Amino acid sequence: MFERIDYEVKRIDGDYAYLQNTENRDEELKCVAMALLPPEIMEGSRVAYEMLQYFMAE
Repeated sequence: MFERIDYEVKRIDGDYAYLQNTENRDEELKCVAMALLPPEIMEGSRVAYEMLQYFMAE
């Protein structure tokens, strides 16, 4: 439940970003409110989700 999941930002559409799971590319894109993501993201950025929050992945 609290394991890290890595995503790539595929598309930004207004107040929402669409994220692709990097380990399971067959999954549907995940729609996430921009307010929950780091302010510096852009299309192509990599983010990680862990412990109920998103942060920039290295």
